[in-house]
Amino acid sequence: MTDGSASPMNRRDLLTLIGTAAGGSALYMAMTELGFARESDYDGPIKLEAAPKGVSVLILGAGLAGLVAALELSRAGYQVTVLEYNDRVGGRNWSLRGGDTYTELGGFTRHCRFDKDHYLNPGPWRIPYHHRAVLDYCQRLGVALEPFVQVNYNAYLHSTEAFGGKPQRFRTIQADFQGQVSELLAKAVNQKQLNDAVSAEDSEILLSALRDWGVLDKDYRYRSSLETSDRRGFAKEPNGGLVGKPIASEPVGLSEILQSKLWRGLTAGLRYEMQSPMFQPVGGMDMISKAFAREVGKLVRFNSKVTAIRQDGSGVTAIFEDSKRGGAPQQVRADWCLCTIPLTILSQIEMNVGPKMQAAIDAVPYTSSVKVGLQFKRRFWEEDEAIFGGISYTDLPISQIGYPQHGVAAGGKGVLLGAYLFGPPAFEFTAMAPEERVRKAVEYGAQLHPQYHAEFENGIAVAWHRVPGNLGCFGAWSEEARGQHYENLCQIDGRIALAGEHASYIPAWQEGAVLSSLDAIKRLHQRILAA
Repeated sequence: MTDGSASPMNRRDLLTLIGTAAGGSALYMAMTELGFARESDYDGPIKLEAAPKGVSVLILGAGLAGLVAALELSRAGYQVTVLEYNDRVGGRNWSLRGGDTYTELGGFTRHCRFDKDHYLNPGPWRIPYHHRAVLDYCQRLGVALEPFVQVNYNAYLHSTEAFGGKPQRFRTIQADFQGQVSELLAKAVNQKQLNDAVSAEDSEILLSALRDWGVLDKDYRYRSSLETSDRRGFAKEPNGGLVGKPIASEPVGLSEILQSKLWRGLTAGLRYEMQSPMFQPVGGMDMISKAFAREVGKLVRFNSKVTAIRQDGSGVTAIFEDSKRGGAPQQVRADWCLCTIPLTILSQIEMNVGPKMQAAIDAVPYTSSVKVGLQFKRRFWEEDEAIFGGISYTDLPISQIGYPQHGVAAGGKGVLLGAYLFGPPAFEFTAMAPEERVRKAVEYGAQLHPQYHAEFENGIAVAWHRVPGNLGCFGAWSEEARGQHYENLCQIDGRIALAGEHASYIPAWQEGAVLSSLDAIKRLHQRILAA
C-alpha cells in the first residue's frame, strides 16, 4: 500500500538506504545499475592541430585529468603551466609505500611502514578492460600491466548472522544457490507451469541447460555428488594412490542461503564495470601518473594551493600560496585555463564564473570512502587458505578484504586491503583517529581470518573526506542534479573550462577523468582557434 502523502524516494535516498543495508560493494553496484557509472566510448588518441604561436594555458590540478591535458596541449604547441596542491602528481591516482608520509585534516601525519615492494592504492586499484583511454595511455607511456582478480571462487562470503559467523567459500554459495534455483526452475518446467512462456521444444532445451548449469541429476535434483562437489568443493579432495578416492560434500540448503543474504556477493563480477579481465599497473597504480610525470613533470609547480581564479577578457590569473610553508600570495597568468580541482575544493575558491557554472560547482556532494592497508608477517591467506588474489565480502563495516595480486605464491610478507568502506560506515571510520581505523580493521578482519592478531605488523588508513586536496572520494551526482547542472558544469565559461571524473558519466573511475579532459581540451582548442 502506498501512502499518498509520502514523497517519492529519489536516487540519492535509495543509494543511502542500499549502502546502509547492504554495504559498500552493493552501493557501488547500485550506482552502476542506476546509471551513475558508464562504459567508455574512447575511439583513439586525440588529434589537435598546431596551437597558435605563443598561446598559454594554465592547468589547475595534476591528477590524471590535468596530466592528460598537460601532455596533449604541450604536444600541440601550447605554453603550459600546471599548479598542483600536493608535492606529487596523480591526485587520487596514488600509491602509499614504506617511507611515505601524508598529513590529513586535523594535522594527523601518517607514516607508511610497509616493507619494500609492498603498497596500498588508497584511490583506484583496478582498470576494467573496456576503459580504453586509460589502457591506451598505459600502452603509449610504457606502463606495464598485470591481471587483477575481481572474483576468486576460493575467497569468502561472510555474514555475522549466518553459519555461526563462519565465512563461506564463494564457490560453495555460488554452486549451491545456482544448483537449487536450477532445480526449482526445472520443477516448474516439468510441471508445465511455464507453458505460456516457453514452447514445448524450448522446454526440453531449457531442461537440458538447467541440468548442465545447475549440475542436476537425472531427476533434475541438486544433490550431494562428485559432480556437484566438482563445483562447490569436496569433503575430501581427490588424491593419489591408496588415498586417492574423493568424498563428496553436502550442499547448503536454499533456505539457509537465502536467509544468510550471502547471495548478494555473487554479483561481484557480473556487472559490466567489474567483468573480467581487469588490470592493474605492475608496482602500484601510481605507475601511471609517474609515467605522465616523465613527460610533463617539468611543467608542474608543486605545493601550490590555489586561493582565487580570476578571468577577464584577455586571460586568467590564479592566485596561490605554498601549501606547506604558506607565505605571501603568488600569481600566475595565462590566456586560458583548464581547472581539474575537485568540486569539494573548487566550491570554496573565489572564481568569477557565471551563475550557471557556479551553481553546478556547488551542486555536487562527494562520496565518503575509507581504505585501510594492513601488512602481515606472512601471506597466511595463501599459505593456510589458498586464496590468491581476489576479494572477500562481509556485512561487517569493513565491507571487503582485497588480497594482493602481486607477489602471489612468493612467500614472505604481504599487504591486504583490510577495509574498503562507503556510506555510513565510511563516515564512522572517517571520524576515528587514524590509528583507531587500523585497529578496527584488524578487529573486524579477524572474524574472517583468525590469523590476523598473531600475524599483523602495521597498517595505514586513508579517509578521503580528510585528504586536504580532495575532501571526498568522487562526485556523487543525483539524477536531478545531473539534469539541472551537468551541461552547465561542462560548458566553457569565458576562458575557463572544467574537467575531472566529476565532469563525466563515469564517476569514481580514472576513465571518466581522462575522457572528460580530452573532451574539454578539444573544445577549448577549438575555442582558441576560433578566437
